[in-house]
Amino acid sequence: MDTIDKKILNIIQTQFPLEPEPYKVVGEQIGLSEDEVLARVKKLKEKGIIRRIGAVFDLGKLGFASTLCAAKVPEDKMKKFVEVVNSYPGVTHNYRRNHEYNIWFTFIAPTMDDIEKALREISNKTDITNILNMPAKRKFKIDASFKL
Repeated sequence: MDTIDKKILNIIQTQFPLEPEPYKVVGEQIGLSEDEVLARVKKLKEKGIIRRIGAVFDLGKLGFASTLCAAKVPEDKMKKFVEVVNSYPGVTHNYRRNHEYNIWFTFIAPTMDDIEKALREISNKTDITNILNMPAKRKFKIDASFKL
C-alpha cells in the first residue's frame, strides 16, 4: 500500500462523496482519474485491505431492531449452522470465535419479535439450542475509521 492508496482509504472511510460518480470526485481530490481510483480500490479489495464499502445507518431511527447473537455449535454441525444463519437476509456479520460460544452474528429485522422468530427457526433447522440474543442496552458511538 503506497501513500496514494492511503489517501484514497482516508477519503472513502470518512468523506465518501455522495455523488453520481464518487470515484471521479475522489480522483479530483488527489490528482488521479476515476479509472485509476477504481483500479486501486479494486486492488485493495482483492488484497483484503478493503472488505466492504457501504453506508452505516442508525437502525433504530429507521424503525428496525437489531441484536448480537452467539451460539454454541459443535464442529460437526458448524457448516450447516453457518449456512442456515447466512440464509437470512437480516444477518449482517457472522464470525467464528475461539470461545465457548463459537459463532457470533448480528441480526437486523423490522421488530425484535421477527428476530426472535428467526432465531427459533434457526434453532429448529439446525438442532442448536444454545443461541443467545443480546440486544444492546446502551449504544455508544464508535468512530471505526483509521487514519492512514
